[in-house]
Amino acid sequence: MISSEGKRVPNIVFHTRRDHEWVDINSEQLFAGRNVIVFSLPGAFTPTCSSSHVPRFNQLAPVFKAQGIDEIVCISVNDAFVMNEWKLDQHADNITFLPDGNGEFTDGMGMLVNKRDLGFGQRSWRYSMLVRDGVIEKMFVEPDVAGDPFEVSDADTMLAYLAPGVEKPKDVTVLTRPGCPFCAKAKDMLGEAGLEFEELVLNRDYSERTLRAVAAATTVPQVFVNGEQIGGSEELQAWLERAQSKAA
Repeated sequence: MISSEGKRVPNIVFHTRRDHEWVDINSEQLFAGRNVIVFSLPGAFTPTCSSSHVPRFNQLAPVFKAQGIDEIVCISVNDAFVMNEWKLDQHADNITFLPDGNGEFTDGMGMLVNKRDLGFGQRSWRYSMLVRDGVIEKMFVEPDVAGDPFEVSDADTMLAYLAPGVEKPKDVTVLTRPGCPFCAKAKDMLGEAGLEFEELVLNRDYSERTLRAVAAATTVPQVFVNGEQIGGSEELQAWLERAQSKAA
């Protein structure tokens, strides 16, 4: 796979589907006068694409926007119906999904590969790129090895190129149970601190066994930040106060 840095993106038409209507988008509309991040992958609903590639770009989209990026685009050699359903399944509202059903854009990029051994036919090699006004400034192309490598086309690598040292959003998860006032307090504190979080609810998303296994506790809330167990609402308040004093 060869990088196309310094070249213009292929001039093709993407056939998209919106509100039961066909809507054509050409490359000029998408890239002219704009800063766009594109990442392309082998297929919708496939494991690495769904578990890592799309979610992280979606999570970091506000950070990219703050760095002057106008749009983040995911391209795959799939049809419009599949790409639309995949976006819904991924809850990836921060990303534009474009179908390259005929592989024209991918072929123009020199990234069309044979995946017939998997029953996929022709698909895209995995890569990401930063495009400014239609010209490819930077490409991260996965190494030409067997399988589906995922080493350099990720969102964090692109962000490190675009804005080295920029602060990334923290990964926060809160284990709660319905009707818990301390859980409500913890969520309020996180909201006031501007920290987005994922909430997992007892007996809906996890069991008490999981609570004991993961947090070595039987009480909620249990707050985790970037892999660190913070604890309950009191521990969270102390952690937030320490973080605020460090930032002052």
